[in-house]
Amino acid sequence: FMKIALVSCTKVKSTYPCNAREMYQQSTLFKKAVKYIEHNKYDDWFVLSAKYGLLRQHDVIEPYDLTLNNMKVSERKIWSELILKQIENLQLNIKQIDFYAGAKYREYLIPVLELNGIKYNVPLQGKGIGEQLNFYKLNTN
Repeated sequence: FMKIALVSCTKVKSTYPCNAREMYQQSTLFKKAVKYIEHNKYDDWFVLSAKYGLLRQHDVIEPYDLTLNNMKVSERKIWSELILKQIENLQLNIKQIDFYAGAKYREYLIPVLELNGIKYNVPLQGKGIGEQLNFYKLNTN
């Protein structure tokens, strides 16, 4: 059984095609989230991309300017269905998913995970950006 982490994409991106891990490295929050995830006992982690859906860290993508934050509810539901299909297609025996992603990236995923008996966690729920950065600072030394 696997425990995976999902990290949301970021507004600040590299300006050239590169792998997902590198694409979002300009973001301090993303960088610190990845460092934290890799210091903890996750079997794997993926990026939740507003444009591409679920990305493995080595998937090569083009820069884009798209966020779930200004998408309509119907668009976010379609995006969530895509993510769930992509998670299924991984064919990993996932028992827990931890989200390092904002509410709009989680809202339509969580009910389906619950229905499928997959545990989920939102370690930084309710924390602002400053509190999240502080959490990572305190927990990755």
